[in-house]
Amino acid sequence: MEIYPNKFKTIMFLTTDYFSEIIYCCKKSSIGKQLPTALYVHVSAINCLDIRLQEYEKKARLTEDIEGATIIKFNTDKPIISYLFYPQFDSDPHPALTLSIVINLDTEQVSYWDYKKKRNPPILHRKETFITPDYAHYEMFAHLTKMEEALELLTLNAPIGTKQEWEKRLNRKRIIFEGHYLACHCPIFPKETVNIQIERHKAAIVRNTLSRPVRLALDLLLFEEETTFFDYGCGYGGDVERIAEAGYKSQGWDPYYCPDNQKAIADIVNLGYVINVIEDIKERREALLNAWELTNKVLIVSAQVLIDDRDRGVIAYGDGIITNRNTFQKYYEQEELKFYIDQVLEVDSIPIGLGIYLVFRDELESQKFRASRFHSRAKTPRLITKVRRFEDYEYLLQPLMEFYTERGRLPAKGELKNEVALKEEFRSFRQAFKVILQVTQEDDWDMITEKRRQDLLLYLALSQFDRRPKMRELSPEVKQDIKSLFGSYNSACIMADAMLYQVGNLEIIAQLCQKQTIGRKLKNSLLVHISVLETLEPLLRLYEGCASRTVGRLEEANVIQFSWRIPKITYLFYPDFDNNAHPRLHSRMQIQLSNLRVNYSDYAEDDNPPILHYKDSLVSPDYPLHETFKQLTEKEQELGLLDDYRKVNRLLGWLDCLKENNLILEGYELKSQETT
Repeated sequence: MEIYPNKFKTIMFLTTDYFSEIIYCCKKSSIGKQLPTALYVHVSAINCLDIRLQEYEKKARLTEDIEGATIIKFNTDKPIISYLFYPQFDSDPHPALTLSIVINLDTEQVSYWDYKKKRNPPILHRKETFITPDYAHYEMFAHLTKMEEALELLTLNAPIGTKQEWEKRLNRKRIIFEGHYLACHCPIFPKETVNIQIERHKAAIVRNTLSRPVRLALDLLLFEEETTFFDYGCGYGGDVERIAEAGYKSQGWDPYYCPDNQKAIADIVNLGYVINVIEDIKERREALLNAWELTNKVLIVSAQVLIDDRDRGVIAYGDGIITNRNTFQKYYEQEELKFYIDQVLEVDSIPIGLGIYLVFRDELESQKFRASRFHSRAKTPRLITKVRRFEDYEYLLQPLMEFYTERGRLPAKGELKNEVALKEEFRSFRQAFKVILQVTQEDDWDMITEKRRQDLLLYLALSQFDRRPKMRELSPEVKQDIKSLFGSYNSACIMADAMLYQVGNLEIIAQLCQKQTIGRKLKNSLLVHISVLETLEPLLRLYEGCASRTVGRLEEANVIQFSWRIPKITYLFYPDFDNNAHPRLHSRMQIQLSNLRVNYSDYAEDDNPPILHYKDSLVSPDYPLHETFKQLTEKEQELGLLDDYRKVNRLLGWLDCLKENNLILEGYELKSQETT
């Protein structure tokens, strides 16, 4: 440390009252990072401070050496201002302090603290707190902090304020960062620096079926007649071949397997598990941009994501890891992947599964797709009587009934194909609908209307997590839905926000779960079959949507668990749910709603996996096999087979229970085992 006397004009303004006023301004400032004895502000935000703090700071400029400072520190226990230099503030996620110039406004001393050669300098965390929201990198800094909080890197159970302390925590958590992005959960041993020849083409997989991203796109009905498909980085070309077999024009390109193929513009472009095998950051970005340029309608982007189920046998490399096949793999956090796609393409991508996102070229189509994902199934009300006038014109009225079932309202002008013929006979949609009401129950139509209202509220509530669309960005159909069902967009948004506010109240969630007539109630959770989801209370659908629409559901999940002691949704996959009386749990994915952390468990190779009992309680009475399930459960309860649930909850315990009771289970029938 070096101390120099003030060569400038003596300071005569400090009084107790004046400094008390400065302390008050610091404590009340909405700009900057507040600590118990100081306020830290980035130099770019100084002009946003209270004018009294601005004037106070100007009085501290006793040396020209403060030029180039990054952060200004206002002490509140002493009349001291420090000018802190972080040259890598923008580029380094946790920049190191290189120089501190401390101005004592009482003694007029200027002190210099040089950290350039220090092995363990102080570093910064939570960089977004020092700046204003309009700062160029604010969103990137804020996202980094959110990621670190989710990974519990910023907890105060141990110091992290210096470079070495921070590195210890990262090593302990098995985490490294490259730039402002999570790079990998790496082994504890030091990062290797040897040059390794990456063989990207070995990352390609020979598939006998469609890849997950393309199969999901088909399941979501993104492929229509005449849709064209292009696979960017197609590997062996399995998706290209199978999409062509399905009747669509399909092409692909790969830098190793088919480099001579032309890169073609297509309606749907797939960038499937490509960006995570490119080790060069710039090249990775270019691949994403190039695929987007080829996209007419929808880009599918997928990458491997980190969940709490780690691969083994890897070494750290660049901002990803090198597998034992010598292929580079970058592993993203789910939220990080979305942030990366959105930042590079300047879009709002849509998660449809773990590590799989859609990007629509047309914003109207994007919003139409988002709304459709909350569109629950409804049946057209059945006819309860015969009326001659309806029978005479049923062929004209049937399209109107189908439209109302689909939208929960009467059509607007131009929305019904047979509008002209219908109006020639009935003059208006309303008059035609009166004839329909003569042969159906009006309450059934009212229930459909309410169902569509709730569908829209779910869509609007969950859109608040990213960016709720403006009215003009909605599809014409959704605009008309909102006008007819809510009166105005503003009214619909207010109601959606009220729902969103309630979903954070676990007491309400607990009450709704406990009131459910369908589902198996455990101590702190509710289990339901996925077929029941659309029939649940709207707030429970929203609770599940907070997981499925931000992270994505476990593929093939058929049972959902709603937890209310802590905010958590669990997806469970039981293969052969219908045919196996007590199906084995194959996989489980838990999503912590407080931080969107994903925990995954795979029981496929487990000799003693959990199995499912009480299946009848998970499904609705109209489920095709409900009665079969119910009869088996009642028989098992009658025989006392389910009394020791902790034992029979797993396969081996259940088999022992059957053996002890001299029973075997054939299909859904319990039989006495013949003694030998």
